[in-house]
Amino acid sequence: MRFRVKNVYSVGQVNSYIKNMFTQDFMLQNIYVKGEASNVKYHSSGHIYFTLKDVKGAIACVMFAGNRKGLSFQMKEGQEIIVGGTIDVYERDGKYQLYAYKIQLDGEGILYERYAQLKKELEEMGMFAKEYKQEIPLFIQRLGVVTAKTGAAIQDIIQISTRRNPHVQIILYPAKVQGEGACESIMNGIRALEHIGVDVIIVGRGGGSMEDLWAFNEEGVARAIFDCTIPIISAVGHETDTTIADFVADLRAPTPSAAAELAVFRYFDCASQIAEYADRMRNLLIRHMGEKRSALERFQLKLAHVSPENQLREKKMYAGDMEEKITRMMVQKLENKRHQLAIYGERLRGLSPLLKLSQGFSYVASQDGKTIYDVDQVQIGQPLFIDVKNGRIKAKVLEKIQQKEIKGERNGGK
Repeated sequence: MRFRVKNVYSVGQVNSYIKNMFTQDFMLQNIYVKGEASNVKYHSSGHIYFTLKDVKGAIACVMFAGNRKGLSFQMKEGQEIIVGGTIDVYERDGKYQLYAYKIQLDGEGILYERYAQLKKELEEMGMFAKEYKQEIPLFIQRLGVVTAKTGAAIQDIIQISTRRNPHVQIILYPAKVQGEGACESIMNGIRALEHIGVDVIIVGRGGGSMEDLWAFNEEGVARAIFDCTIPIISAVGHETDTTIADFVADLRAPTPSAAAELAVFRYFDCASQIAEYADRMRNLLIRHMGEKRSALERFQLKLAHVSPENQLREKKMYAGDMEEKITRMMVQKLENKRHQLAIYGERLRGLSPLLKLSQGFSYVASQDGKTIYDVDQVQIGQPLFIDVKNGRIKAKVLEKIQQKEIKGERNGGK
């Protein structure tokens, strides 16, 4: 059977119309819904998908990655939460869901507002500033702990501290860390350990809800930590828990176990490292001494070479060598001169007039002692002296005969 209709709409048009109705409803644009979290899924994209339900119904929810910075806890199944956001329609599927931009655990809203307000005030006062943070000593002997005397926190601190350094002294102030009077107890513990004079103080406790950890968000505890002259490490709750004490403390540890590791050095590692340094220093010292000893020996040799005594010895040896050399040269020179003199003597003896006279030659001179070497020097009748080998002959010139006449007579005689 066919029926008549005036208007027919597509699915998309209907979904768009419904979305427009949701958009125009101001209450749905900024709404807070309370319920139990279920089907919680952290997507790889960073989005969180979950369902918010109670005994009467359920609503699909999503928190996009861009809004997660406001989420201060890890969402888990069964948590009672309050979700603030916008209810809108996803047109493609025709389903509505809650787009969350804020999520908080139920019952902690008022506490969180107090926490945020106090944190802002203390930060503006400069109590979180880095310039007021004290350095944690590298080596400590006395560790102060402000926490409950029972519970996992103190046991973890004792176990890890003694394992890292069995010689460290742990002084516990058994403070009340939860409920009425916890703030005053923690403050008194900090002041008592400061008065005793420990090296580092750990202030903390194990994990819990915001109400359980609230004593560490009190202004009195924050001021006691800030005013303490001893470095303080805060170790409150688990890694995701952050209290005002963490911001004021000189160093924040994510857990009490981590605080013990930060406060207490590894004794055996340190002892081993010191032994290694001692060996290195010893080897360096031996090598350095060897180098200096070699240098000293070189300097001794150099000093011995340039010392006045050595210089005098060297000069004496040099003078002795020179004296011996001069003596040899003088002897050689005398020998050479003596030999030369002998040669000159022989030459002189060969030129000696006496030798010539002994060989039959004679020496003729005038009365006044002039040597007669030319016939033209004498006159007929002139007296002459003739020196021969064994005396002198006095003679007179009878005749002068020229050389050429003598040659003629010799030739004619032949």
